[in-house]
Formats: sequence, C-alpha cells, structure tokens
Amino acid sequence: MPIDSAEYRRVLGHFPTGVTVVTAISQHGPAGLAIGSFSSVSLDPPLVMFSPSKQSASWLSMKSAGSFCVNVMAQDQTAVCAVFAGSSEDKFSGIDWTVAATGAPVIAGSLAWIDCERYAVHDGGDHEIVVGEVKAAATVNDAEGRGPLLFYRGGYGQFRPLE
Repeated sequence: MPIDSAEYRRVLGHFPTGVTVVTAISQHGPAGLAIGSFSSVSLDPPLVMFSPSKQSASWLSMKSAGSFCVNVMAQDQTAVCAVFAGSSEDKFSGIDWTVAATGAPVIAGSLAWIDCERYAVHDGGDHEIVVGEVKAAATVNDAEGRGPLLFYRGGYGQFRPLE
C-alpha cells in the first residue's frame, strides 16, 4: 500500500532539522537556497551532503558550479533564511557576504560555514543527493551565545540546552 505523501510529510515534520543556506557562484552570479537536509557523511575524506529538490530553480542555477558553501544559520537569521527559502531573483540583495576559498559565498552572521568542492551527485527520487568534499570550514567568533536556527513541524525555532 502506498504511503500518503501528506501523512509522510507530517510524520517527518516531527524530526527537527538544523537550517542551512547552501550557496554557490552560478553563471549569473551568487545563488543560494535554504536546506534542512544537511548532514556529515565521512571524516576521511571529509564529506558532507545536502538534498535539494530537482525542481528548485535555485538548485538548477547553481548545479553546474563545482563548489558550494554550507552556511549554518543562527537563531536570529530567520529573515535571511526566508529570503533563501523563497524564489526571489536576487536573493543576495541586502545580504552581507564574503567569499570562501572555492569562491562560494559565506553569509555574514552564520554560526559556521563549510566550503566544499562537489564530490558526487546521486539520484534521490524527487531530490538529488549532493556530496561535497570539505576544503575549509570554520565557526564564526561572534557566534558565542547564539544558538542554531531549527525547523520543526512547519516552523522555525531555536535550541535551548537542558539545565
């Protein structure tokens, strides 16, 4: 019996995910998209992965780039995340950013960033599974006292450690 897609989505919504913005330099300039499906894969070699929708216009524009940067969003970056979750033509308008070693954008205020060269792309149903080899990574000094932005049951939230 097939699984109902709405119920499947509702059930998986009970698993909180960290919020990232994956960026690259496309042939039209900087591009990026909000991603919740990010994970580490391997320590040797250092690999990470994310899964963009095959229908995402942002992913299609940046897919040919050989590198990307994963920006870990902070709890006070909900508005930045909303820009990258949308379909705006110029998502970088009004967004402060610098360039990582691979040339991919690093978004100011992110808790951490992971700069990667594309290692492999695999089929994942209606998504692709993009694996990157980490070339550089860092936490940001001003991240002290700020927590990560989380997504849970259709909304944004933040992490509070147990006391």
